[in-house]
Amino acid sequence: MIDDFAVLDRQPSGEIVMSIRNMLLAAAFGIASVMAAQAEGLRPIEAKSIDIGAISGVAYYTVEPDGFRVVATLAQGETGTPFRVVSLLTPGQRLLLSTPQPSGVIEISREGDSVLVRKPNTASN
Repeated sequence: MIDDFAVLDRQPSGEIVMSIRNMLLAAAFGIASVMAAQAEGLRPIEAKSIDIGAISGVAYYTVEPDGFRVVATLAQGETGTPFRVVSLLTPGQRLLLSTPQPSGVIEISREGDSVLVRKPNTASN
């Protein structure tokens, strides 16, 4: 144990600071990865597959002067008639797409300059 302290003592303080900074960066990326698993962010024009039970499709958004225009195109199965949902989101707003099925809810929300797509916690709704 004394040898460990001796080795640490011989390192220049710059190396210790870099090591601590690297550990903090690794922790930040780890936390961001866990949060990304809960809600997936979109970039403008980037399509995201969405699944609402028997209905599925894609969603994307564009940046407009009045807000973010979210477009979701959905259909039931491969032969269902496609339909489109369009909504203009300002910061703090959300769009819920749902079906009567228990797993049939998708939330598309705008938080600041980010658009998130997630399945909300059904216990709180």
